[in-house]
Amino acid sequence: MEPTTGNEERPVVLPSTPERTEKSPGDAPGQWAELFAYPTSATVAALTGGLSPSSLGDAIVDWAIHLAACPGSRIHIAAQAARAFTALASYGWQTTLSAGEARPCIAPPADDHRFDDPSWGVWPFNLIHQSFLLSERWWDAATCDGLGVTARHGAIMRFSVHRMLDMFAPSNFIAANPVLQRRMFETGGKCLIDGAATLIEDWRRFMEGERPVGVEAYRPGFEVAVTPGKVVYRNDLIELIQYAPTTRSVRPEPLLLVPAWILKYYVLDLSPENSLVRWLVENGHTVFIISWRNVGEDSRMLDLEDYRRQGVMAALDAITAITGADKIHGTGYCLGGTLLTIAAAAMARDGDDRLASLTLFAAQTDFSEPGEVDLFLDGAQLDFLETMARSHGYLDSGLMSGAFQALRSNDLIWPHFVRDYLMGAREPMSDLRAWHSDRTRVPIAAHSQYLRSLVLGNDLAEGRYRIGCQPLTLEDIRVPVFAVGTEGDYVAPWRSVYKIDRHVQGEVTFLLATKGHDDGIVSEPGQPDRSYRVLTRAAKADHLDPEAWLARTQPQVGSWWPAWVSWIDRHSSGPAAPPSLGGPNAGTLGNAPGSYVLES
Repeated sequence: MEPTTGNEERPVVLPSTPERTEKSPGDAPGQWAELFAYPTSATVAALTGGLSPSSLGDAIVDWAIHLAACPGSRIHIAAQAARAFTALASYGWQTTLSAGEARPCIAPPADDHRFDDPSWGVWPFNLIHQSFLLSERWWDAATCDGLGVTARHGAIMRFSVHRMLDMFAPSNFIAANPVLQRRMFETGGKCLIDGAATLIEDWRRFMEGERPVGVEAYRPGFEVAVTPGKVVYRNDLIELIQYAPTTRSVRPEPLLLVPAWILKYYVLDLSPENSLVRWLVENGHTVFIISWRNVGEDSRMLDLEDYRRQGVMAALDAITAITGADKIHGTGYCLGGTLLTIAAAAMARDGDDRLASLTLFAAQTDFSEPGEVDLFLDGAQLDFLETMARSHGYLDSGLMSGAFQALRSNDLIWPHFVRDYLMGAREPMSDLRAWHSDRTRVPIAAHSQYLRSLVLGNDLAEGRYRIGCQPLTLEDIRVPVFAVGTEGDYVAPWRSVYKIDRHVQGEVTFLLATKGHDDGIVSEPGQPDRSYRVLTRAAKADHLDPEAWLARTQPQVGSWWPAWVSWIDRHSSGPAAPPSLGGPNAGTLGNAPGSYVLES
């Protein structure tokens, strides 16, 4: 059925979100008026993709000065080069004597699959890929912490060098890649013609602002985001969707899902077979989800407080009015989880006890140890990001997506380049990839406040984040907490997600799942190669560090969804009749997925 956006029944009568007073640029956090003053800087920022030259430049200068001033380090690095050359020469000689059966002198990291094909073990490709791996190890030594460089500058240097090496890996070139050469021979060179056509098409779509090939097979409301439901509340920032029950009875406490606002909500409601929303409904839960509006220039002044009040708090008010429930299970994903935690701390401080539990999917609350995604994040980098948004008042999530891909260029960029443009074998589109390309816009005020206050300042974890005149403290949160991290997450590393255990005094259950930031959360039962670890810490019990936590847990095969729902059920009341869509005295505002998700 085609999604509709008009009123189908009586308009909803719910508690309205109080309108905020008009803010001037000087009233917003960080003096937002300063964001619109330097068009030249904005041009430079656009040309560099949002990367501040000073961030990398400072790291290079720090590294070069310490290397020049430390003869011992130079001798150590030279010795490393000599050992690498000797190891490669010895390997080459043993390969000659043993007809190619010599043991490699260096093995790639466990997560590096560029040289898995057996043809990389044949001369001369064995020497080529071994010399490349030895070069990587040498650069690790050349940028090690022992030089006296600051930890952050050393991390930036290692990251930058490895991204450069990823670009020049032998797997990316026809002359050095035996797998690609075999593909050319098998296709008579047609793979290069097909790859060139793919490259031209992708470049045309990029220049014209079109989404990738194949996304038309995953349209919200048709192929994805098709779980039956109604829009039951709308304001200028959110649509609240309530899903139709499929069981005769449900748990009385509804679930509110708060996704991140940097991408569309339907990552939690993809295709029917991997929709978390559908799975929750089929397991006897009343589910609501926030669909964020794709903001425009008129929303440049929206900050985190707007998102809390018009988003989380407005949704909670609407759910209370619709269902009459005294308690609501709150679940947040990524930035949505961080925002929900802020709301939970404010509710606890103010005596609002409507939350029955708090679940966080790959969501950070303590940024005391920045991950790879935050390496370049400093004042200069933030200034650059802000200059990119001055003309429009928002950042396009495509910029952030590109930054995330750069973190794992070895997995997300160069294999795609080789497969699609050299081998001529385009990877089929999937619902998750299509969702990831459905970009949104982020108000510069909210984004800068998040980065400056939460990421750089760590104000939330350290008790400096304020709502009203009073600061928040995570220790005020007393409801049971269920936090999910994923092993391969480079956006919210699991050890960072785990830090919620340090701050919350109540019961905390932490679950570590396999896969990454997105596919580790979208982990429906039946998926192969999935497992998880889980452990509950009782209220006020001693805190375990991450390594001790790992030692105490054992992998359990399968999806983690059933374990989470069992936990939700244990913190819920007995089943009861499901509430009506939109409440008994109100109506709905159209079919799910609503109108905001369709905005481009």
